[in-house]
Amino acid sequence: MNSLVAYDDSDSETEDGKSEDVTSSEKNLTYSAVGAVQPYGGSELVSDSKIQPVECMGNFRRNVFHEVLPLQHSKAYKKSMVTHPKELYPVTLKIASSHPNQLLSPVPKPKITSEKEGSSQKRACGGTDVTIQGLRPYVPKRLRQENKSVHEAKACEGSTSCTTKLGTADDQIAIKHSQYIMPYIGSKYGVTEIPRNLVFQMSDHSGPVNVVRWCPVESWSHMLLSASMDSTVKLWDAVDRGCCLKTYSCHSCAVRAFQWSPCGRTVLTGGFDYMLHLTDIETGAQIFSSKSEFRISALKFYPLDPNVFVCGGFSPEVKAWDIRSSKVIKVYKAAIQQTLDIMFLPEGQEFLSSTDAVSQDSADRTIIAWDFHTAAKISNQIFHERYTCPILAPHPKESVFVAQTNGNYMALFSSLRPYRINKRKRYEGHKVEGFAVGCEFSPDGMLLVTGSSDGKVFFYNYRTARIIHTLSAHSQACVSATFHPVLPSVLATCDWDGVIKIWQ
Repeated sequence: MNSLVAYDDSDSETEDGKSEDVTSSEKNLTYSAVGAVQPYGGSELVSDSKIQPVECMGNFRRNVFHEVLPLQHSKAYKKSMVTHPKELYPVTLKIASSHPNQLLSPVPKPKITSEKEGSSQKRACGGTDVTIQGLRPYVPKRLRQENKSVHEAKACEGSTSCTTKLGTADDQIAIKHSQYIMPYIGSKYGVTEIPRNLVFQMSDHSGPVNVVRWCPVESWSHMLLSASMDSTVKLWDAVDRGCCLKTYSCHSCAVRAFQWSPCGRTVLTGGFDYMLHLTDIETGAQIFSSKSEFRISALKFYPLDPNVFVCGGFSPEVKAWDIRSSKVIKVYKAAIQQTLDIMFLPEGQEFLSSTDAVSQDSADRTIIAWDFHTAAKISNQIFHERYTCPILAPHPKESVFVAQTNGNYMALFSSLRPYRINKRKRYEGHKVEGFAVGCEFSPDGMLLVTGSSDGKVFFYNYRTARIIHTLSAHSQACVSATFHPVLPSVLATCDWDGVIKIWQ
């Protein structure tokens, strides 16, 4: 039986239309079944009649004999050789075994493997490497990127700070699943435990880190995003390796707010440069970009439509944008100077905005409830104490939320009308002192965690409002602390010194 022995690589991707490591002279070369490299289209074509054994075919050894048929030297055949280079060397393959008439099974598509750095690459045939001397094979772009990521992962091992800055759309990262998280996916979330041990410390930011957030998609929740005053947003592998995967430098000023998209593949950022960007986390490409009329300090996606988001900042207005049209669709006006935070209520039809409107004895516009569709104020008499509330955080299971206040305590409110404050519970003991210190409930709703201006992290019992544990986490103000959505005992914190820490 006649068979063509040629390796047809179906992946034809190249960079800039050219294949790496293949010169113009090598394009005019082909190889026979026995590994002899000969030019085609020359004056003489001599077939190699030697019989050469090759090891292949699974877990046992077989001697494969290549019998090369004589070649024709007619002009018509030479012309066909140039047109169809794959048909140059028809070969008959026979297996030397107890069944002499048994034929070799079809040759599988070769796999590219690599050995030590600097050595030639090999093709795999049936689990055995056969080196083609004198011809360096083409490596598809997809495989080159995978090999590059493997080398970067090895370089990150044993290091707590490893940055790979990829600033163009041509440089991509592949979203992979974490083997550490996979056993937890689909199972019921356990009881949240107090983290006490430091796992990773990452300090690649050159300025204060404003906020950190885990990816909302469970299978990709090993990824952590951070926004900094150094005008960058960084993506981290914060569970397996503790290294920076990608740096996004689309802003020219500090990045105060960002939000993961519900699909986990894009991130919405707003900066003090008045710009709004929706960025693909794999490629770094800008899907949406627009300029607002004010510096951005708060962002939230509309829960019922991922193409709509609400933003606020150094302006008396809060605006709703549609990503598809890149236009403002709603404007919410109030007699304020700045919006500090935005939080949607459970049904998604209403949202709260925290402002800087404070009078001497009361703050009747500190927290405002809005109707999303009509842009009407539902209530501005929610919080009457003379402190601003830089952060609002909803409870994951109950109709309540907490407001971090600059009075060094957190207040508890109902998220149902008329949004009454719970005067019997007050979470105090930490310090805020003018920082936008973040707070958050644990996924099971039993714990409340907050940073502190003295660098500590406080854990409160949600029911009793008592301090359960205090963690001395940072030397500077700890401005954000967030629980992992899948792993019950993992916590991420960041501080005003640009350091991010992972605790367990």
